[in-house]
Amino acid sequence: MNSSPVVMKAVEQLDYRVTVGDVATQAGLDINMAQAGLLTLASEAGGHLQVAATGEVVYLFPKDFRSILRNKFFWLQVRELWAKIWRVLFYIIRISFGLVLVASILLMVATIFVIITAVSSSRNSDDDNDGGGSFGGFGMPNIWFNPSGIFLYSDPYYRGDDLQRQSPDGNRSRQTLADEPEAEMNFLMSVFSFIFGDGNPNFDLEEKRWQLVGKVIANHNGAVVAEQIAPYLDQVDGDEDYIIPVLARFNGYPQVSPEGDLIYHFPELQTFAQQRQPSPVPAYLEEENWKFSKASSSQLTLAGGLGVVNIIAAAVLGSLLQGGEIAAQLGGLVAFVNSFSGFWLPTVLVFLPFL
Repeated sequence: MNSSPVVMKAVEQLDYRVTVGDVATQAGLDINMAQAGLLTLASEAGGHLQVAATGEVVYLFPKDFRSILRNKFFWLQVRELWAKIWRVLFYIIRISFGLVLVASILLMVATIFVIITAVSSSRNSDDDNDGGGSFGGFGMPNIWFNPSGIFLYSDPYYRGDDLQRQSPDGNRSRQTLADEPEAEMNFLMSVFSFIFGDGNPNFDLEEKRWQLVGKVIANHNGAVVAEQIAPYLDQVDGDEDYIIPVLARFNGYPQVSPEGDLIYHFPELQTFAQQRQPSPVPAYLEEENWKFSKASSSQLTLAGGLGVVNIIAAAVLGSLLQGGEIAAQLGGLVAFVNSFSGFWLPTVLVFLPFL
């Protein structure tokens, strides 16, 4: 809780309707400290600004503002703690999809290779006897697979456009497609992006909001009216209460003009260490369009291709392990994979709706 206990006590003693001078006198505070304390309390507890008949700015507070502050800051602390935990947890979740995809492909390919090798050996040993190609009564076609291709696509310097490897020092240069931006996420995260997308692109909207508000105030030499700030704020109404958080954040204060209008001054945004030109700002705060995935087209193609490989490998392995005869005869890795076939076979098919 950032509100000053001295200011809160003074507000209660003055029956929740105060001016800066009232609080400064009641609590014995410096005028600037009383001003800053009232703005902070109004921002956190939902206070209101009014203009008295005498032309002074009056702060009006709800009588239960202490309960409002306690409830608000308890949940803020809980949310901050959860945000830290979720940031780590969500990263683990995102990369786990890529890890599981690659691991499942490698495991199934290895199992298929073991089965094919065993069947081929059995075929060679039985050629003189019956000329057949069976293993325990199960016929097998000749299948060739090069597992090194998987690791080729995992190479961070690999580009799929010409099947060549670029060295880290850039000796083998390439011309990037004009419509394909440089990928910023790694392959493991792109798998999650391929399936679920990248979420809300406006997660940092509040940060952008306050950056724009600060620029608008600075562009107007630290003195603005509420209408100049309104396009960048939410919940705008006719009472100008929406300006209170701006005053609290940028250490501003309201003044009444000779015409009876409220002008908001921000002394710290009037002077700067270096001479600066007005910053360009949009006419209003605009949310970004929602793009499902920010992964590059090559990453999405790779993720989808590996998903197809995963499904095909699962289907082939499922047919090989059908009945359990081969798993019983070979044991080892084949028996281990067969024991989990009821789990992994439906799991890999999760890619199917997204292809």
